[in-house]
Amino acid sequence: MMKLAVLAALAGSAAAFAPSQVGRTSSAIKSFEDEIGALPPVGFWDPAGLSDGISEEKFAQYRAAELKHGRVAMLAVLGYVAPETYRFGYDFIPGKLSTADIPNGIAAIDAIPFLGWAQIIFAIGAVDYYGFYRSPTGELDLPADILAKRQTSELQHGRVAMLAFLELIRHDSQNLVSPGFDGYDNLITGLPFLYN
Repeated sequence: MMKLAVLAALAGSAAAFAPSQVGRTSSAIKSFEDEIGALPPVGFWDPAGLSDGISEEKFAQYRAAELKHGRVAMLAVLGYVAPETYRFGYDFIPGKLSTADIPNGIAAIDAIPFLGWAQIIFAIGAVDYYGFYRSPTGELDLPADILAKRQTSELQHGRVAMLAFLELIRHDSQNLVSPGFDGYDNLITGLPFLYN
């Protein structure tokens, strides 16, 4: 009986490496597989099927949202890591709260008062609503192949930044629950000279 179970497990795991059937691809994936951001060996990756049966306009809307979230995530990672090495020396609330007194990461949520959060949320909302993030000069004047390469790079960097920010939040949350769980005192452990 045990040999049969092992044999079934091996056969099932071998089936995972079998080539997929070409005839089962949906028309939505076929229509978007040449879009910017689809890279070998994965190609166009949509495991949740969000692009099944959508129009080109809806895909463009999804891509714009992905690009915006990627840009925000890149800034979030930078904003999460930069205070580990450098602090601007100004008062967040004049006479009451300095930026040097605000802890890094998730611990900053409790340190910033309600009106500070209201200012931050208002500023983000204004940028998003009025579109201050749009370039006044438009797209770069580059050859099509170089522009496509740079757009793909930006999408890929945004995707990595979204994952990196989630990991920073997870790590910091675990460190709040169990301080020193990983045996390190600082977020950036490979460069100890940063904390001297």
